[in-house]
Amino acid sequence: MTTFISEAESAALVDDELALEAAREAFLAALTGSTFPVVIGHSSAPNTRFTLKSGSAGGLAGVKIGSFWPDNTDLPRHSSTIVLLDPATGRLSAVVEAAAANAYRTAAADALAVDALARADSRTLTVVGTGHQALHEVRAVSRVRPIERVLVVGRRADAAREFAAAVTARTGLPAEPAGAEAGVAAADVLVTATTARQALFDASWVAPGTHISAMGADGPGKQELPVALYGRASLFCDLPDQSRAIGEFQHAGSVTPVALGAVLAGDAPGRTSPEEITVFDSSGFALQDLTLAAALLRRLSSGASE
Repeated sequence: MTTFISEAESAALVDDELALEAAREAFLAALTGSTFPVVIGHSSAPNTRFTLKSGSAGGLAGVKIGSFWPDNTDLPRHSSTIVLLDPATGRLSAVVEAAAANAYRTAAADALAVDALARADSRTLTVVGTGHQALHEVRAVSRVRPIERVLVVGRRADAAREFAAAVTARTGLPAEPAGAEAGVAAADVLVTATTARQALFDASWVAPGTHISAMGADGPGKQELPVALYGRASLFCDLPDQSRAIGEFQHAGSVTPVALGAVLAGDAPGRTSPEEITVFDSSGFALQDLTLAAALLRRLSSGASE
């Protein structure tokens, strides 16, 4: 029997802790599990986009379908649907609508990277981007580091002011708009959460000891970071091959980033000095979605049994 979890149900079930533990499970599973090439398509309207990411690990197998329909007005532009297969039979096991949960899942990957790679005394967080996902990133990072202030870099001054106010309202943290150079230079942790297709700042603005989480690049041509930064930094990512294909490091030539899962498992070093610049590229991978769906199903089941 196939289980279906609607968007409203998954949004009510998800929380930061569930997303963080599911993400940790996924990054560790990526060391031995399987992921497959990403399929990117669109409808008859070429400005639409959908992405299929698939994988398997242990008792999980399936695919996540993420879509972006920019002309939606009455419906959200982004959606996310996770399809789980029974690994023994290949038959449909569960379908989970998870757009809101996907925002938690993406931010949880950032939290894992910051927790593993950023300096323990990181207090200033700069976020580049003022969209819905950026607020989740602020919330996630402030859970794992003693953030005392948030600087917001946006393309529009009004959007940066509004986002800073939203950050303070949601987290209680002081937040204010900043220019790109000042915001980048002041950052202990720098998070980019945009749809950019060119570098958002100059590499020379990044101070020693900064950790950078690049969350936006997940397709050909997308780029948030300057290539000149890579020669000064230690590079990490979710999946090295995928990162070089559709993630931030597609622009970096022959770099060999370290998988974050290897750091979490203790198989590779993370930050090695207070002055080191660390970069984490998150292009997203299917095992994150499969472990998230499994966690949501477990929570639904435990709630139904109470």
